[in-house]
Amino acid sequence: MNVILYLLGASLILGGGGLAVFLWSLRSGQYDDLEGAANRILFDDEER
Repeated sequence: MNVILYLLGASLILGGGGLAVFLWSLRSGQYDDLEGAANRILFDDEER
């Protein structure tokens, strides 16, 4: 029975950490330009 409580606590901590990292990435602008990376791979900008 104690193992279930430890696993429940660990899952809550890991889930909260994942949520915190996701919210941090939203606030820092990681998802602002979704089309830029998709278009950047199609066009070759060779600067030689």
